[in-house]
Amino acid sequence: MVASVRDNRDRSRFELDVGSDVAFANYRLTPTAVIITHTETPHALRGRGIGSELVKGALELIRRDGKKVIAGCGFVVDYLERHPEDADLVA
Repeated sequence: MVASVRDNRDRSRFELDVGSDVAFANYRLTPTAVIITHTETPHALRGRGIGSELVKGALELIRRDGKKVIAGCGFVVDYLERHPEDADLVA
C-alpha cells in the first residue's frame, strides 16, 4: 500500500511509505527554492513507478509552499523533462 508523500523536515527529505519500505528524496533549502539532491527507492520497489510518485508528490508540496525546485539529481531532471506541466516550478 502506498501512502502520500510527506515532508520530513527534521531529515530534510520527502518520504513515501510503500508497505514497510520508504522511498525518499533528500533536499536542501534556499530562500526561494528546494534543491532535490538525491532520490532513493528501495531496490525491491524499483521499476514500479514509486520514484515518479515520490517526485510528483514532492513537487506538489513545493508548489503548495510557493517555492521553486532545482533538480540536483538525475532522476528529477528526467522526471521534469517528461512532465512539462511542472515547468513553472523550475528555478
